Amino acid sequence: MISFVGAGPGDADLITVKGRRLIEEADIVIYAGSLVSHSHLDYCKTECCKYDSSVMTLEEIIDVMKKGDDEGKRIVRLHTGDPSIYGAIKEQMDRLDELNIKYEVIPGVSSFTASCAAIKSEFTLPGVSQTVIVTRLAGKTPVPERESLEALASHHSSMSIFLSAGNIDGVVDKLKEGYGRADVPVAVVYKATWEDQKIIMGTLEDISDKVKMVGIRNFAQILVGDFIDCNYQRSRLYDPSFSTGYREASK
Repeated sequence: MISFVGAGPGDADLITVKGRRLIEEADIVIYAGSLVSHSHLDYCKTECCKYDSSVMTLEEIIDVMKKGDDEGKRIVRLHTGDPSIYGAIKEQMDRLDELNIKYEVIPGVSSFTASCAAIKSEFTLPGVSQTVIVTRLAGKTPVPERESLEALASHHSSMSIFLSAGNIDGVVDKLKEGYGRADVPVAVVYKATWEDQKIIMGTLEDISDKVKMVGIRNFAQILVGDFIDCNYQRSRLYDPSFSTGYREASK
C-alpha cells in the first residue's frame, strides 16, 4: 500500500494524526526534499529507507514504490501542504493503477489556508466574498487562457496565488487589469508556519516594491482581495435574530 500524505505547509506539527502515524510505521518514505520540513523524518523508524524526490524522476519514484510494494513494505509518499493542490500526484496514481498497486491519499493543511491563518483573516466574509480562487501565474507550467489572472481577478473574489512571487510585477499588472483598481489589499506570506516566516502587507499599488525590497522570490503565497482589510456583514450563523436548525431566534 502506498500512502500519499500531506505534510502540511511547514510546521511539522501541522500534519494530521493519521499522517504522522503512517510516517512512524513506514518502511519507506519518499519525500519532497525541497519543500517538506525535514523534521518529519525525525519520526521515521531507524531502519526506514528515505528517498528525496527532488532529485528523482517520476519513473525512479515509481520504481522505488513498485519494488517496495513487491516486498510488502509500508510506503509513504510525503508531499508538501495538501497533495491535491499542485502536488503532481495524478501522474503517480495513474502509474500505480497500471501496476495494480493499491494506494490512498491523506489530506493535509495547504499553504494557502496556513497563509490566511498567518494574517489572521478569513477568505469568506459575508457581503465581501463567498468564493476563493486558488491559482498561479503561467510559468514553466502553462495556464489555460481562460484562467488568466486578469480574467479571474475580474470576479473580485478572494484569491490565493501560488508559485508566482518571482514575477510579482507581472502578477500585479494582471491583477490591476482584472480588478480595475490599485487599492486592493494584498498579503504576501513567505514560508507560512516555518520559523523564518515573513508577512508583507500592502496593496496592488505598493506590494511589488515591498516584496522586492525584502528579496522574496519563492516559497510565498500571494493573497489578494478585500477580505484582508474591509468592512463586512455579521454572520447569520450566530445572529440572535436568526433561527438555525439548532437554535431559535431570541429577538
